Amino acid sequence: MYSFHKTAFLLLFALFVLSNSVVLAQYKTDSLQYLPEVVITIGSTYKEVIPAQKLSGEELKTLNSFSVADAIRYFSGVQIKDYGGIGGLKTVNVRSLGTNHVGVFYDGIQLGNAQNGQIDLGKFSLDNIEEISLYNGQKSDILQTAKDYGSSGSVYLRSRSPKFENGKKRNLKAVVKAGSFDLFNPSVLYEHKINDNISASINGEYINSSGKYKYRYKRVFPGTSDVMYDTTAVRQNGDIESVRFEAGLYGLLSQGHWKWKNYFYNSERGMPGAIVNNRWMNPQRQWDRSFFSQASLQKAFGNNYELLANAKYAHDYMRYLNPDTTLMLIDNTFRQQDFYASLANRYTILPNWDVSLSADIQYNTLTSDMAGFIFPKRLTTLLALASAVELGSIKVQGSILGTFVNEKTERGTSGNNQSANAAPNKKEFTPALFASYIPFVHHNFNIRAFYKNIFRMPTLNDLYYTDIGNANLKPEFTHQYNLGFQYSKSFKNKFVKQADFQADAYYNEITNKIVAIPKGSGQYRWMMMNYGYVEIRGVDVATSAILEPYKDFFVNLKLTYTYQKAQDFTKRISPELEKTTYGGQIAYIPWHNGSAIASINYKSWQLNYSFMYVGERYHSSANIRQNHEQPWYTNDMALIKNLEYKKMKFRVSAEVNNFLNQDYEVVLNYPMPKRNYKLSLTFEI
Repeated sequence: MYSFHKTAFLLLFALFVLSNSVVLAQYKTDSLQYLPEVVITIGSTYKEVIPAQKLSGEELKTLNSFSVADAIRYFSGVQIKDYGGIGGLKTVNVRSLGTNHVGVFYDGIQLGNAQNGQIDLGKFSLDNIEEISLYNGQKSDILQTAKDYGSSGSVYLRSRSPKFENGKKRNLKAVVKAGSFDLFNPSVLYEHKINDNISASINGEYINSSGKYKYRYKRVFPGTSDVMYDTTAVRQNGDIESVRFEAGLYGLLSQGHWKWKNYFYNSERGMPGAIVNNRWMNPQRQWDRSFFSQASLQKAFGNNYELLANAKYAHDYMRYLNPDTTLMLIDNTFRQQDFYASLANRYTILPNWDVSLSADIQYNTLTSDMAGFIFPKRLTTLLALASAVELGSIKVQGSILGTFVNEKTERGTSGNNQSANAAPNKKEFTPALFASYIPFVHHNFNIRAFYKNIFRMPTLNDLYYTDIGNANLKPEFTHQYNLGFQYSKSFKNKFVKQADFQADAYYNEITNKIVAIPKGSGQYRWMMMNYGYVEIRGVDVATSAILEPYKDFFVNLKLTYTYQKAQDFTKRISPELEKTTYGGQIAYIPWHNGSAIASINYKSWQLNYSFMYVGERYHSSANIRQNHEQPWYTNDMALIKNLEYKKMKFRVSAEVNNFLNQDYEVVLNYPMPKRNYKLSLTFEI
């Protein structure tokens, strides 16, 4: 294991012990609203033309979720690729558009990975997250960065900001988790009120796990019922050790607020790999080190003008080691840098009509010690013009985004930094239109629709990766059409306190889809090409209710369901291959999937249950028997007791995940854990 973990653990432990000697104040959930609530919103009330799916506050705590990826699974229309265990890569896919079409925003600023476009959501703990929101299309508020307009779907992670009760200046929250896979996971959050306008917070977390879990591996010979393998084994080389630190300053202004956030993550993990060719253990290792510092300022000037300014610097380091010389000895490092600045302006022309103009600039670099690597540099400028209007019961928002990309490359091994194989510069304009209609004055019922045309740039790996990249790739476009409705109702002195139901039907197209195809006549060399075309038809349904059958006895229910027919209509070079893939359901997209969350609260006790179901699917667009994947489901449960002593609060939680001991794989040949347990103790003062 690497050397930093002992120091990190001692720092966390010292912070925990020293903080206990301070007289502290308690906090309330939903604390991020402490700053924004002070700001007077100068626009109209039409921010949520297309409401988001959200998990926040106590609802997040009811889930037996370890990371952000675990929680996002409970949104409709979402697929999570999970390669198993605590340290396994976890990425999000919304409405089958692909991971690279999903923008992930942390406290309002997008997380980036120019190298491969994938954000590992396993790096973000729920201990410091106040709210998770999912928007299809884009967020409805037009006072936003140009980046916010640039994704087919967006996930917003809102971290906790300090909030203090009257007369209190300090908050402390400490959590210790332990459980299966030799998990040990302490975290500490400390918040300090500097004065009436400025507060600070620091948060640290340590994770250590062997990643060892039992699983059953069963395979049959293709086209028969004869058993090829059927054994129980222990997953090896799935260990992880990581530390995460976050520190922030938060301030209030007249008609505004600002914040400055710093994030550091360092990990070493094993990569157990796929189980193929009777190979049960892989020795590959990966080291990740990420840092970013970001600042945001939002301020209104009078009653008609509001400004939003953001800036960020990020540095990411990754080392990948394959020590197995029977395959290929690989020991490569990659370093990314990201410089970003944004300025957004909103002006209220009339009380029911706003316009906005946003401008972003981003500069990305990627270096590596890989032989023959081409060092790419990308300068991206984005301009977004948007308008929002409310005409009685009709709300309309429209936007157009201009994206201008300039590429430059240098040969890292040539010694003279000469220009080489840069992709052509790109200029694209993409529109979006959103509308909602409230037909009844006395009922909370709305009909909504949107169209959005957007694209994602080829990643730097797509363009420049040695012997695979193609510098002539075009952007990959999506066209999204959505029609849906939502109905909500509150009841007074009834068994049902509140109910909500929403449903959306949608049609998506992906054109110029970037796929890997054989290069030349051999099947061992590949090149990235704009070769694919996908059509997606789907329905998302979500419903929730709050019940109170007896006094102080509350039941919270949340159900989601998704149907998707995501077909690959890519024309292939090989007619035989096209016969098996044309019109097939794309890889890992089930026709049916859904989830259920139930929480029972009685005074200081809480019982939580969550269920996840993923239907049959194929691991290739060739929908043949050999590629078929069985449905899987999991059942999780937790019992929670809340205690108070003087000014101190305690929360004790006992969890059992996959308690029916289901054998399943999210990704082929990556077995997931069977029944496992976790205990956690939360202390707040």
